[in-house]
Amino acid sequence: MSKDQLVGILLVIVSVIIIIVYSYLILFTAYWEIVTKLTLVIAVIGICGIFSWIGYTLATTPPPKPIEEIEKEIEEELKKLESESKEKSSQ
Repeated sequence: MSKDQLVGILLVIVSVIIIIVYSYLILFTAYWEIVTKLTLVIAVIGICGIFSWIGYTLATTPPPKPIEEIEKEIEEELKKLESESKEKSSQ
């Protein structure tokens, strides 16, 4: 059995345990209000955290070069390669 399979089995087991405990707390105890509120707070924090990470990434990543600039660089490289190949063939 590989390490990935063990991690997968562990994730399934932990998920099932969390589902059982969560369901028990929501349905059969007096703590359902606290559990519900805590769940909502964690969900909002998680979603806003993802949006913040996306925003930070967009704000700090430099914009890509314009296509015209890339085309010029490619043309210059092609000219260099052509001139080098002509020099080698003339020798």
